Amino acid sequence: MARKAAAGTGTIRKKTQIKHGKEYTWWEARYTTGYDPGTGKQIQKTITGKTQKEVSQKLKAATAAIDEGTYVAPCKMTVGQWMDTWREEYLGSVKPLTLQTYSLQIDKHIKPGLGATKLDTLTPHLVQKFYNSLQMSPKSVKNVHGVLHSALQQAVLNGLISVNPTNACKLPKVEKYEIQPLEPHQVAALLQEARKDSYANLFTVAVFTGMRQGELLGLSWDNVNFETGIITVKQQLQCKDGNYFLQTPKNGKGRTILPAQVVMDTLKAEQAKQQKAQESSMGAWSNPHNFVFTDALGKHLVRRTVVKHFKAITERAGITARFHDLRHSFAVNSLMIGDDVKTVQANLGHATAAFTLDVYGHITQKMQEDSANRMQQFFESVRVQ
Repeated sequence: MARKAAAGTGTIRKKTQIKHGKEYTWWEARYTTGYDPGTGKQIQKTITGKTQKEVSQKLKAATAAIDEGTYVAPCKMTVGQWMDTWREEYLGSVKPLTLQTYSLQIDKHIKPGLGATKLDTLTPHLVQKFYNSLQMSPKSVKNVHGVLHSALQQAVLNGLISVNPTNACKLPKVEKYEIQPLEPHQVAALLQEARKDSYANLFTVAVFTGMRQGELLGLSWDNVNFETGIITVKQQLQCKDGNYFLQTPKNGKGRTILPAQVVMDTLKAEQAKQQKAQESSMGAWSNPHNFVFTDALGKHLVRRTVVKHFKAITERAGITARFHDLRHSFAVNSLMIGDDVKTVQANLGHATAAFTLDVYGHITQKMQEDSANRMQQFFESVRVQ
């Protein structure tokens, strides 16, 4: 039953309904947000509330937002529904492992914590409470935030919400991982012990190129040019749910490396070793991707097996290190021998030189201090007494 609108309220009406013998009363306001470009008809929305005052306030806020051009229509979608939509419709171009990581954050953390909340009622405070409730490391909380922020930013672009509530949240401080590059004598010990291992050539190339493990395992002979001495890094071998596949490098871009001669000599040795293995395989050899590093029958190497070999070598050498520390060691040694940051960035495949400086800034700081000391010594040697 519709009743006459209260004076001055225009489109606000009191509504009453009898259901199961009981009378229910509420207030309703209708307002126009614009016109349908296809039909020319008004696009109308409805606001409801328990009191006339509540509806009047909501109506004033809506009409003011329309006048200011900041109006966003009420969204019935929940955060959980939007996260599913975002995953299905907007993540088609991300890499499989990235999609797997995002899905884990969505299903394990975001949907259980915020999934039932209406998308347009999500506030910075609700998100902050959600972050604070996560029993995770600061780095893991930051990863969850990254996924939620990206999804809600798309919701802003789609006009589902007016602002991204994650922008106002405070994240726990992430302590930077302390890089532990190998000292020159440790590199020497590692290479000495690696000579006894069947993966010796792989580890040597890793030490003197800084290539990631996936890039080394995905390297093909097609991308090794012995005439120019150039290696092209344009793919990496990754594993998801036990299945191996090739994809572009981490930042999505390929790069070229002009390594020291020891690298090309090592690759020639690996090529000769591979040819002998092929001849000895009695027809069982199969290397369809033309991989540089393979097992005795041409099959790609398994990541955990590589790590197992590396661990055995470091234990014999008396070194505590991860495979990825070889990459850090290459970067630090490059800087220490005088390579400029831009060259190191290009060799490592970092997106920007700024990122390289951020990761290895403490090394360049030490180099600057050494430079200042050398300059002081020079000054002492030339100043007039």
